[in-house]
Amino acid sequence: MATSKGELSKDAPTNPRGIPFAPFVDKVEDYVTSRAEVESTLRNFQEMISKYQFMEVNNQRRASGLRDKIPDIEKTLEMVRFLKRRKPDSDPLETTFELNDTLYAKAEVPRTEEVYLWLGANVMLSYPIPEAESLLESRLTTAQTSLTNCEEDLDFLREQITTMEVATARVYNWDVMQRRKENAEGKDSKEIDPEKAPNG
Repeated sequence: MATSKGELSKDAPTNPRGIPFAPFVDKVEDYVTSRAEVESTLRNFQEMISKYQFMEVNNQRRASGLRDKIPDIEKTLEMVRFLKRRKPDSDPLETTFELNDTLYAKAEVPRTEEVYLWLGANVMLSYPIPEAESLLESRLTTAQTSLTNCEEDLDFLREQITTMEVATARVYNWDVMQRRKENAEGKDSKEIDPEKAPNG
């Protein structure tokens, strides 16, 4: 739960990835007791919106990277399974492979029991085909789960940003109403001020 000034408490409820829920402002008086506190409360709310927006941008980047990565893993896994299905007496396979974006070369691929996989950071390792298949299946599952989590977090973050924007508007509107009340009370007190009343 949020503190009375709208800051996120360490004990605030979170989603499964630890992103805290935004406080829902039902009664503004629970957050603001006087007009003097309005500015600091609005500033805290704005900081919280900025934090949610920062997390949203990071999750968007991560989701975009995963959407690019998943088809590559699927394609590699498909090729490993194809190599696994080849029979021991199969003829060499003629194929083309990419040297760069516009240059391809022809090659003959004999039946093989191992493949080389890029692991990132310019590292390539040799794996027996069954091990490579298992590794790629694990990576694909992890990437798909991560993408699902990212998409859930993005939906969650959008909801929290909307909640905080509504909270900000409520506090601001409360401040406007309090100011009008004070002005009206000031006007009423002037009207009945006995010192300024005309002499009877």
